Amino acid sequence: MKETYIKEHVDIQPNNPVLIEGLPGLGLVGKIALRYMIKQLKAQKIAYLYSPHFPYFVLVNKKGNVRLLRGAFYYYKNPNGNDLLLFTGDSQSQTIEGQYEIADQILSFSERHQVKTIATIGGYRMEPKEKPKVFIAATSQEIIDKALQAGATLSTSGSPIVGTAGLILGLAKFKKIGALCLLGETRGYLPDPLAAKSVLEVLKSTFNFELDLSGLDEEIARAETMVTRLQQIEEKRALHAEETRKEEDKKTTYIS
Repeated sequence: MKETYIKEHVDIQPNNPVLIEGLPGLGLVGKIALRYMIKQLKAQKIAYLYSPHFPYFVLVNKKGNVRLLRGAFYYYKNPNGNDLLLFTGDSQSQTIEGQYEIADQILSFSERHQVKTIATIGGYRMEPKEKPKVFIAATSQEIIDKALQAGATLSTSGSPIVGTAGLILGLAKFKKIGALCLLGETRGYLPDPLAAKSVLEVLKSTFNFELDLSGLDEEIARAETMVTRLQQIEEKRALHAEETRKEEDKKTTYIS
């Protein structure tokens, strides 16, 4: 395999579709959001994306079978409006060239299926004090206004959006496709279903599709328990370090 390519295995005729992308990144916000959407909407798998720019290992399943890392496209027939094309995967590209190549392939796929708007999802590193905010950046004011009405917050000027989620926005204009990026506030060092839930609330309101988000509550509770445990461990470590420092100070002898 010398270049990124998409293998389609189901022929679809979507109605004015929106493509939503979410790959692993900060807090796995995009990955968690897309995984949840695919499961809840019972979306149909329609294509795989393979790339030599993914990490160089294979995944082994419970039966001992192996497969290459890949991305996957899914299709959901939306009874309330725009159909949805969903894209997620095992990993982001490990090279700069691959980031551009994969983003370009996603855009070409979107063109072939008459996609007019793409939404990408990622994480925004922050220590949220309450419900995580969702920051919006987009290619047009019309899209920005729509997301702001759905509860998003305008992204800070000059903030870079790294990886596929950002590159798609930059390259979409060359394809004449509208694009927006929704970034959920996240600590970033652990999977963050709470940030994913905040993003999905904005997303479903922006594009008018039904999605019950209560299924994320159990994941959120487990994640918060893990954060609490890590904070307790860090507090104990800091206390132990302080006690050690005091003991060392007592042993120090000063000669004048």
